[in-house]
Amino acid sequence: MTSLASAKYQSDLELIRKIGRAADSVSMARFLSLDLVIETKPDATPVTDADKATEKCIREILEAERPEDGILGEEFGADISGKKRYWVIDPIDGTKSFLRGLPVWSTLIALVEVSGESGNEKPEVVVGLVSSPALARTWFATKGGGAFTTFDSDTNPHKGAPRKISVSKVSEIKDAHLGYSDFVGFGERLAGFQGIFNEAWRTRAVGDFWSHMLVAEGVMDIAIEPSLALWDMAPLDIILREAGGTFSDLAGVDGPFGKSGMATNGLLKDAVLKRLNG
Repeated sequence: MTSLASAKYQSDLELIRKIGRAADSVSMARFLSLDLVIETKPDATPVTDADKATEKCIREILEAERPEDGILGEEFGADISGKKRYWVIDPIDGTKSFLRGLPVWSTLIALVEVSGESGNEKPEVVVGLVSSPALARTWFATKGGGAFTTFDSDTNPHKGAPRKISVSKVSEIKDAHLGYSDFVGFGERLAGFQGIFNEAWRTRAVGDFWSHMLVAEGVMDIAIEPSLALWDMAPLDIILREAGGTFSDLAGVDGPFGKSGMATNGLLKDAVLKRLNG
């Protein structure tokens, strides 16, 4: 384990992986259930009893293990005012996939540290984990410690110790593999996105967390989503950065604190931004 994180974040990595395993047990127990309870939130997005139960599980562990830290979760709100450290939780990223029985969903957990004085705070994601139990995959990273993935299926010949990952070396859009969710939400950037879509070597509507993790692994080269929240992006940011790539909003501002998300291998970032905003 010691080689998977810098010494500063070793205990946080151990905790976040422990939490991920606990969350997986809760979410997988409800996946494909015939009695899944589905509600519609005020923003017209669905939420299931599995979302709520998974976030409660995560919160209970954090409240016991890190009582001084704040928590910001998709389902139960935030208590992060004045906190120098807080955890960001998306209990089930890809709820629409989850409730329809598609395996492309995950639990997203990240630790944010805040530097600077009041009014000039600078938050930064320093530890992140993406756990996708239905795909039997996990990705995680710590600041300065690199990014890793694991295969969690007993039938997978690659199961074993975490494997370090890195982004691709593709340098032109015409050679790039593009991941996205759909064409909704781009607004005035839609034409630019369609231009990238038409020029790219290959495109796949993988969607949600997975497109970004494939960029971190070097399988894809660009992933773009025009409308996201912090809990959708926080762990993606640190994993992309530690894999040698970039994570920003569609205006090019680095980090997960905007309203959109774009992952690249770094070499393609400027060209993609120029297309999207030109």
